[in-house]
Amino acid sequence: MTSSPRDIVAACLPDPAAPRDRMRGKTCARTWVKGVKDGRPREVHPYHVVDNEWSMKEYGSQAVVWQTAFNPVVALEPLAGGAWSGTGVLGPEAFEARPFLDLLTDHGTPWGMREQ
Repeated sequence: MTSSPRDIVAACLPDPAAPRDRMRGKTCARTWVKGVKDGRPREVHPYHVVDNEWSMKEYGSQAVVWQTAFNPVVALEPLAGGAWSGTGVLGPEAFEARPFLDLLTDHGTPWGMREQ
């Protein structure tokens, strides 16, 4: 039997659920967006912080796991409600961000943005 490199790495990693009671602190998912708006250069750093103890208590998941699952679920709301619509295969960047970001805040996990 042959194993892929991914299988070997996965076998060596700890179970992500194992350290639940020892996880402390927050995780910050963020990105760096650089471009031109209204003819002027612009750089922004939108971010979303989740407290690990909170996500473990409320959902039984680490903050990173929670963000990975929660954000796509929240994105279904503007799709189902009609705030986001379109034809064809569209990525998240094709839609207005505000409905999604407002929903994050409505669900108790506010976001922020730092402008350069």
